[in-house]
Amino acid sequence: MAHKGEMMTLKSASDGAELSAYHVTPSGDKKGGLVLIQEIFGVTDHIKDLCDGFAADGYEVVAPCLYDREEKDFQATYSEDDIARSLKLRDAVDYIHTQGDVQAAINFLHTRNNLRVHITGYCYGGSVAWVAACRCTGLTSAAGYYGRHTINFVDEEPKCETILHFGERDESIPMEWVREIEAAHPDIRVYVYDADHGFNSDRRANYDEDATQQARERTLELFEMADL
Repeated sequence: MAHKGEMMTLKSASDGAELSAYHVTPSGDKKGGLVLIQEIFGVTDHIKDLCDGFAADGYEVVAPCLYDREEKDFQATYSEDDIARSLKLRDAVDYIHTQGDVQAAINFLHTRNNLRVHITGYCYGGSVAWVAACRCTGLTSAAGYYGRHTINFVDEEPKCETILHFGERDESIPMEWVREIEAAHPDIRVYVYDADHGFNSDRRANYDEDATQQARERTLELFEMADL
């Protein structure tokens, strides 16, 4: 099935570097803007499908290619070799530049008359969404999905209303970390599902339809209800 959007170019707010981004607009009334952050695998067909899904819900969506400084338009499969390549690229990314890349996407959506701009992300993108909520400006809300590195930034405070989604059977994110995040941020809603890491991706063996649907409903409710 063809994707609804197209690729565009953003200039990072950190260093002016050019990076590609997938951009899709809603066909009907627009509710606001959304920055959608990739998994470790890049802006893949799956990520574009997620963007198209949120566009169908009324959001103008931008998904920046956060590995472009290291490898332009990188996309990976779920093979062991590609996972290793993806992790290497993830580890090479400087969060200072990532912050600037996300800020560029936020700024772009504001230039498009989106008074409310949200962010969501999955896996690596869940951690990026948390950092963006803490460091970027112009966000109305943030929803992070199973971001393993969120614990590394637990001492930082989100500037916008934020929720987090985790899987109870996710061995890469111990429940002790989740409880530590909850304890450090009692005002943040942390949801735990009977699911594994990557439960939101229908391309993966860990896909959980019930958890995906419930998390999506909560995320959309956040976008609708979060205060400016």
